[in-house]
Amino acid sequence: MREIDSVAKLAGYFSRLPGVGKKTAGRYAYAVINMSREDACGFSDAIAEVKEKVRFCKTCGDFTDEEECVVCRTRDASVILVVKEPKDVLAIEKVREYQGVYHVLHGVLDPNNNVGPEDIRIKELLPRLDGVKEIIVATNPDLLGEATAMYIARLLKNFDVTVTRIAHGLPVGSEIEYADEMTLSRALSDRKEM
Repeated sequence: MREIDSVAKLAGYFSRLPGVGKKTAGRYAYAVINMSREDACGFSDAIAEVKEKVRFCKTCGDFTDEEECVVCRTRDASVILVVKEPKDVLAIEKVREYQGVYHVLHGVLDPNNNVGPEDIRIKELLPRLDGVKEIIVATNPDLLGEATAMYIARLLKNFDVTVTRIAHGLPVGSEIEYADEMTLSRALSDRKEM
């Protein structure tokens, strides 16, 4: 059976999404074909709207549809939780225990791929330290996450701020976004000073 170019093209775009293999991408493409025209247009419009409206918060670097996110505008700014990616903010917010603000690095230090401190949002953390009592470093408990956490702890050593690390209720080598709420809650409450 001949492959239809437009279906193959759509499946190709779906396969670019994380965790979507060739078979799943094909199923997604055929699901779109089976949608009503109205639903398919709504799907397309939602993608275009996200690309047009969503940006990074000017303060923390998380995703928002405003200049500054609601967390930065309304939460206790004396505690900053540092994470690797916006999806980590979402995972921690599901726990509903953390009441401070965030700082999203958009990566971790990775010398093998030439990612240094100037390539992620470490320097943007420094102007935020006025009035901050605690920095909680919540990078993934893997080699690169640990190296990034240690770098941040050393960088902030001469500032009047306590630097803590989330406890290792998270297995080494795991990703924060995949942790369950109980594990994340325990990791936050058992954090240690660095």
